[in-house]
Amino acid sequence: MADDAAAQTDATGKSDEGKPIPGVESVRPWQHPWPAWRAILLRIYAMTGYHNLTLMAAGVAFYAFLSFVPLLGAIVMSYGLIADPATVGRHMDTIFEIVPVDAARLIEDQLISVVTTAAEQAGLGLAVALAISIYGAMRAASAMIQALNVIYEEEESRNFLVTTLLAAGLTVGAVLAAIVGLLAAGALGYLGQYAGVLGSTGVVLIQIATWLVAGAIASAGFAFVYRYGPDRARARWSWLSIGSVAATVLWLVATVGFGVYAANFANYNATYGALGAVVVLLMWLFVSSLAILLGAEINAESERQTGIDTTTGHERPLGKRGATMADTLPSKRQVKPRRDRY
Repeated sequence: MADDAAAQTDATGKSDEGKPIPGVESVRPWQHPWPAWRAILLRIYAMTGYHNLTLMAAGVAFYAFLSFVPLLGAIVMSYGLIADPATVGRHMDTIFEIVPVDAARLIEDQLISVVTTAAEQAGLGLAVALAISIYGAMRAASAMIQALNVIYEEEESRNFLVTTLLAAGLTVGAVLAAIVGLLAAGALGYLGQYAGVLGSTGVVLIQIATWLVAGAIASAGFAFVYRYGPDRARARWSWLSIGSVAATVLWLVATVGFGVYAANFANYNATYGALGAVVVLLMWLFVSSLAILLGAEINAESERQTGIDTTTGHERPLGKRGATMADTLPSKRQVKPRRDRY
């Protein structure tokens, strides 16, 4: 039935109301005209509620919290192969500058413990500890995969082994991205020692470069997750770019905004006592997860707007592409979705 509807829309290029669909011939998402983006934004607003995006973000944040210490251990032990633990700690402190203060304190306490443990590991013991850390950190990746399947409206058909290996791959990718970030932070920190020669301008330039590097690494990481996470035919990189950049901007803005809010307006320590730092970390993970899922929603709906094949490989007609977002065109169902009729 879905194939029939897709074929009908493919032939007419019109919506279920008989009106032409703006952007139906767009080859890249940035080629969508404003009327197309207006329709996309309306659907994103509707589908955010329909997909229970905030609830899914809370679930991802919870599993990310459980995975945080193992992931931190994997990063420190992996980076420790090319740098001593003390250097790792200093470089991690540079990255923590963008994290809310209370959350940074909690992470730093865990970091000290992890660095101490990593310094005592060597050879086979280090390899075993690293493998255990990656396995422990896979829960967040598994939760993200499930959330992306909901957003892209796909049913998981991959077997347990494939999904486990995928979660492990995404986790290893996160570790590698963090290592690249640490190397960049170390290089920028080294340059920062000499930025004073250029005065305040040099310091500002180093700070801007730090944020740009963080944004570039985050965008690349998000695109990788969007491409390989959901159970569907691979989307072309161009159709992942808009959501990846949007997720990065949202994440950076949300991080800064929540940091200011937590430091100046919300007194979590008074409300939660000793758990205040834990709550701040959970809230930061929540807004970060929400930003990533919103980026996926942007990608999904911008992909749905066009009738051009957005998947890799040879061109295929609507209904034969192996991806719901690539196989269907927008209709009023997505603007006012109902669970009994969608």
